[in-house]
Amino acid sequence: MEPEQRKREQLQEILEGIIASLEPGALLPSERLLKERYSVARGTVVQAIEALVARGLVYRVQGSGTFVAEPKFRQPLTLTSFTEDMRARGMTPGSVVRSQAIVPASEVVARHLALVPGTPVVHLERVRTADGEPMALERTHLPAQRLPGLEDADLTDASLYELLERTWGVRVAEADQWASVVRVTEDEAALLHVSAEQPALLFQRVTRDPAGTPVEYVRSLYRGDRYEVHTRLERLG
Repeated sequence: MEPEQRKREQLQEILEGIIASLEPGALLPSERLLKERYSVARGTVVQAIEALVARGLVYRVQGSGTFVAEPKFRQPLTLTSFTEDMRARGMTPGSVVRSQAIVPASEVVARHLALVPGTPVVHLERVRTADGEPMALERTHLPAQRLPGLEDADLTDASLYELLERTWGVRVAEADQWASVVRVTEDEAALLHVSAEQPALLFQRVTRDPAGTPVEYVRSLYRGDRYEVHTRLERLG
């Protein structure tokens, strides 16, 4: 490992310790002060801070400095709704419904829902919020025949899973989920209140009822600066 790279990584570790001791919104020491205090080149300081910005631990304000970011949420590994997740964190969940209509299932949607392509499905697009702040953009598809009237239901600030069970007796029991890192489009960035260069976490999920029948296919775009995935691993044998 090159000496400068080692210094940069050491400085990142130091800064992570400083960040952990500060409240969100706190100002970090200036680049000049960090350069002098830790005897490193200014370029090393800049690179270390940029790495922390990319991880969503800090953010820059032009002309003011670098500040500690809000802590990231861990995506739960249990099957919970966004509403349940935010309530468990002591936050007020909300939804801004952008689209709610019956559409023909595409090849991809039909495959995930075990339907024939062209079968009517309810398409929902919602911006999910926590304490009024946009957190995720959800695009959900559900079988229309099984859920008559869902296209007209009031989903503003509502839990979809609670509504499915209360109104149609459909209970979600299990799901397969895939996660990947993507870049948001300009329109998505505007909806989530992030920069278009900001990476995001894309979760694709197929949710099933207790009988194993698919009831939902959803693509959820979560802000990369506010979410991380945590997995506990155990070695077998």
